[in-house]
Amino acid sequence: MTQSLVIVESPAKAKTIEKFLGPGYKVLASYGHVRALPSKQGSVDVAHDFTPKYAVLAESKRHIEAIRKALKESDRLLLATDPDREGEAISWHLLAALGLDRGKATVPVQRVVFHEITKNAILHAVAHPREVSQELVDAQQARSVLDYLVGFTLSPYLWKKIRYGLSAGRVQSVALRLICEREKEIAAFVEREYWTLAAKLDKTSGQEFTAGLVQIDGKKLDKFAIPDATRAETLKQRFAAADWRVAQVTRSEKKRYPAPPFTTSTLQQEAARKLGFSAKKTMSTAQKLYEGVAIGSAGTVGLITYMRTDSVNLSTQALSEAHELIMRQFGKEYALAKPRFFKNKAKNAQEAHEAIRPTDLNRMPAELKQYLAPDQFKLYELIWKRTVACQMAEALLDQTSADIAATPGGLFRATGSVIRFPGFMKLYIEGTDDEGDEKEGTLPPLNDGETLNLRDLLTEQHFTQPPPRYTEASLVKALEEYGIGRPSTYASTLNTLVERKYAVLEKKRFVPQDIGMVVSDHLSRHFERYVDYNFTAGLEEELDQVARGEKQWKQLLGEFWGPFKTRLDQKMQEVAQGEATTEVTDELCPECNRPLAVKLGKRGKFIACTGFKEGCKYTRPLAKEGETAAEAAEPVFSEEKCEKCQAPMLIKDGRYGKYLACSAYPACKNIQPLVKPKGTGVACPECKEGELTEKKSRYGKIFYSCNRYPKCKYAVWDPPVAEACPKCAHPVTVNKTTKRDGAYRKCPQDGCGWSTLPAADEKPVAAKAVKPKVAKKTKS
Repeated sequence: MTQSLVIVESPAKAKTIEKFLGPGYKVLASYGHVRALPSKQGSVDVAHDFTPKYAVLAESKRHIEAIRKALKESDRLLLATDPDREGEAISWHLLAALGLDRGKATVPVQRVVFHEITKNAILHAVAHPREVSQELVDAQQARSVLDYLVGFTLSPYLWKKIRYGLSAGRVQSVALRLICEREKEIAAFVEREYWTLAAKLDKTSGQEFTAGLVQIDGKKLDKFAIPDATRAETLKQRFAAADWRVAQVTRSEKKRYPAPPFTTSTLQQEAARKLGFSAKKTMSTAQKLYEGVAIGSAGTVGLITYMRTDSVNLSTQALSEAHELIMRQFGKEYALAKPRFFKNKAKNAQEAHEAIRPTDLNRMPAELKQYLAPDQFKLYELIWKRTVACQMAEALLDQTSADIAATPGGLFRATGSVIRFPGFMKLYIEGTDDEGDEKEGTLPPLNDGETLNLRDLLTEQHFTQPPPRYTEASLVKALEEYGIGRPSTYASTLNTLVERKYAVLEKKRFVPQDIGMVVSDHLSRHFERYVDYNFTAGLEEELDQVARGEKQWKQLLGEFWGPFKTRLDQKMQEVAQGEATTEVTDELCPECNRPLAVKLGKRGKFIACTGFKEGCKYTRPLAKEGETAAEAAEPVFSEEKCEKCQAPMLIKDGRYGKYLACSAYPACKNIQPLVKPKGTGVACPECKEGELTEKKSRYGKIFYSCNRYPKCKYAVWDPPVAEACPKCAHPVTVNKTTKRDGAYRKCPQDGCGWSTLPAADEKPVAAKAVKPKVAKKTKS
């Protein structure tokens, strides 16, 4: 029997696709990438036209062997990896790993592409195969080699000039610059005070509304026209006895249109706003929805189309389904006479695919809820609503603006809107990054010349606000607007910034750390072109030209590498080691009178004496915002006294957090943990004098050790119990809890093996085996 071998990336969708294809097809997974550039120097031969030296991944060898074995029994090979450049490259690498490249194939090899895992889409793709696109492969190769060249040359440079272990990715460095420049804007921001004056008015009917002061004596007021409380109070007194009447009422109809269906970046942004998902979580959840979920008797079904796309287009089938569903669920007035089409606003958008949408809009979220994990349901519902809403009628709002004359000389304005027809807003409204604007209320019916009554005059103090720090959503939006990187890489880029400790997420906003600021400033100063927003976006356009066959990939690499390598070599010679991590100040050391400097340590910036090599060890924390240098240098005393010399104990910052140190140092070198160990009431079985106390290792794990350390080094990992072992008579046993066996009692002695389990056949944990490690941990 003829057999076609189909290769996909993920095993999750292999069974589903095999079921759709039926007899005569065998589907196997490559499990993602099969070859890559090794993470070491020399993986790209720059001297020989940027030849990449790919290596088969160790974890891929068994999958390749399984494919090779199945290929011997097949008459055709169909490469059905993901429908993007990376998927195209995986197919190409697989052929090379199998030895089927360069015309060596023993069976026909074809590439099939589908953007949703449905039976119709799969069968259509298999019926219309094509060749592997070398242009798409070359574009992906160019990106991989570019990232390798930058990462494996710029990162070692940072190791030598700043600190070992740093990284400087091509897109990562630009994203870091965005975060750091925003932080500088916030630091440089000077708030300004301003006041507003509003009148609470009503008609004889009693319905109140509020109008704000916009004009005085014919002069329009700007934001800072009322600079302080004195001016606000003067105006309040002026208009307290005014006559109030409606000068002019303006009514207009306002239309509001829905947002386009999701692309990769807009899905990441909206999932962050509405669901609180990180970009990484959004993409992993979307991947599962795309690959397929078991839906009762229907079996495993792909619920959304491919989630890596820049397109805002919908297929004819999807538009038809949306129209029918809207007519059925919402009524004729909510449906469009003609489909609505959208234009992509993002730079360098690749619109070969369809937007992210449900594979079948008739699969209502409520019906699927029982089959989906909570995160999957939330994301599917979001995608479903956005897709349907984009084809619903626009919302109609009645906007009213009323100018209120306050005689003499004042003009107040009130605005309000009423939703006359909700349209798409009945189902879905797009979120915003920073919601803080007051929503307009409704106004009572007003007519020109109508007299009004003043109920109160309200003054309110305001201060201008600095620009907000980036959230994941707003940073992704900024990267997309600049055309930097590809949406499919945003999740890993943002994740790297946090993993490298360049930035942390506080209240879901990126806050750059000292090391991130130093790296960003250094790259901006010495490699300005390569962290420039326009340059990085231009490089993406060149990669797109390679994908379209308009430019050769090695030509692109040559144009980039020559100037970049020259600049790198120049800076390697010019920039002194430590230049970026040391900033000499005008302040003199109180101990040796040498200049003090701001230095970068492993836990951030601090003040240190430049005479360190000459023996001066003066250091102090760097003053925090709003704190003077004297305040930062001031020692922090605790209420405790040193148990050895009775001197006050200082609270200090150490490598593993805060601790107590004697203020009489160096005469007394006593140190103690800030949080005292918790006693267990169990006597130490080894020294018979101490007590076993609960402590925490440097990695946060709880253990129990003698409080006479370092004289006694007895320690166990599990909570001790003052009951002797019935087998070996050891004075202490421990309470052990595991997922498999639950809670039980056991002896910690090496070789005993007693426990309360029915079958005590597990290997005992030797108490003495952990002694050396624990002894070191208690030092902090």
